[in-house]
Amino acid sequence: MQVVSDIASLKSIIEEKKQKGLSIGFVPTMGFLHEGHLFLMRMAKAENDFMVISIFVNPLQFGAGEDYEEYPRDLERDTKMAGSAGCDLIFSPTVKEMYPPGYATFVQVEKLTEGLCGASRPGHFLGVTTVVAKLFNLVRPDRAYFGQKDAQQAFVLKKMVEDLNMNLKVIVLPTVREPDGLAMSSRNKYLTPEQRKEAVVIYRSLREAEEQIRKGEREAGIIKENISKLILQAKHARVDYVEIVDSKELHPVSIIKDRCLIAVAAKFGKTRLIDNVLVEV
Repeated sequence: MQVVSDIASLKSIIEEKKQKGLSIGFVPTMGFLHEGHLFLMRMAKAENDFMVISIFVNPLQFGAGEDYEEYPRDLERDTKMAGSAGCDLIFSPTVKEMYPPGYATFVQVEKLTEGLCGASRPGHFLGVTTVVAKLFNLVRPDRAYFGQKDAQQAFVLKKMVEDLNMNLKVIVLPTVREPDGLAMSSRNKYLTPEQRKEAVVIYRSLREAEEQIRKGEREAGIIKENISKLILQAKHARVDYVEIVDSKELHPVSIIKDRCLIAVAAKFGKTRLIDNVLVEV
């Protein structure tokens, strides 16, 4: 496995693989890898000849007062974990390498980015789409892999790939969870032991919402209220948003029909966690 930090080396390696006709699978990450990342990597390895990951904590997708400086970083640990999943190449650039002095180009997807995390974190998706577009240009993958936990991100990136006629397929795989149901996230390490116990209420509230829908409830407002009430029973919890949106445009719905996304963001102390489920009626 190779680890490179400069764009020139990355492009040289990728060109060599392309010349040989190898398919490339790609998993973009911000590092501090967990089993969710490894699941994506193993799938990328199984479906492609050459598997690449990026490890880059992207400053553009962090807003003022967010956790950019504190975001966990451990390249040595990540390298070992990526190797165990069959990774062939890690691209781990500096901020200066990705955004040199005078950098002035950004990629923006409209509409899909207006609600959910886009409303809570202004500018976040501009940072995501810009860095991922750059990475797609550099890695030139045939397939790129993302997790369902970041559902809105997956919708946005699929739209970007479609609109810009990028020559790759975005593959979204199911959320990987801890045994108690908490969605795996690099940010889980911020939680105190008590907050960690409480955080499972997010997934429990989503499961209860699914059960309500199975039993015939179709009023989105009632389901959203029940989710919020359940989460707020946790001592350290604050609800950022609870939304039920359609699975095409991510528009809020008042009556649940067809396929919908139930999405939640909540804070436990200073740690913001997100989760979601897709429901079909």
